[in-house]
Amino acid sequence: MQQKILRRSNRERTAETRARLIAAARRLFVEKSYGETGTPEIVASAGLTRGALYHHFADKQALFLAVVEKEAADVAEEIERQAGSALDPLDALVKGGNAFLDAMAKPGRTRLLLLDGPAVLGRAAMDAIDGRHGGRTLREGLDAAMRSGAIRSLPLDALTALLAAAYDRAALAIAAGADAQAFRDTLAVLVESLRPANGDLSRRLPPPARR
Repeated sequence: MQQKILRRSNRERTAETRARLIAAARRLFVEKSYGETGTPEIVASAGLTRGALYHHFADKQALFLAVVEKEAADVAEEIERQAGSALDPLDALVKGGNAFLDAMAKPGRTRLLLLDGPAVLGRAAMDAIDGRHGGRTLREGLDAAMRSGAIRSLPLDALTALLAAAYDRAALAIAAGADAQAFRDTLAVLVESLRPANGDLSRRLPPPARR
């Protein structure tokens, strides 16, 4: 029994230490940028030692990756929470898109996920992260909408990539001070335009094969 309690306690301490490092790193990466932030500042802000940092993360880039992964997971969680209440697949896509923009409005998030993330980790790594989180929710939503006949049957990967790029661009513009409602309304119309026209044969075709 004591061993179980000890193991649980060790797991809790490990999780707490990682969370403190990630939170401190996020704050500094947003305030100063990745390049201008040093590991001594991070551990000082977290109230930990450099030994604790390197016990959990190989280097600053590994810590940055953990920050980005958590941000992406938080975005996906918000999308699923809001879109999950929709009964209509097309409505779920619109709600999910708005949820993405809501989530990306958190200070520093566009910088971490859309600017510094690709610069520090590379496009391939960011695409993989997105594929586990926000990009996954969009792809699943589009797939469900196609299968239900709510939207035209189109190449799923291409449609996901293009819509994701549109939402990313909107998030960056809004973060820079653009009219958020204008982007939301326009993106909603863009999604609605995927609805099959009357007599559209694509509505009766099976979804395209996944690649």
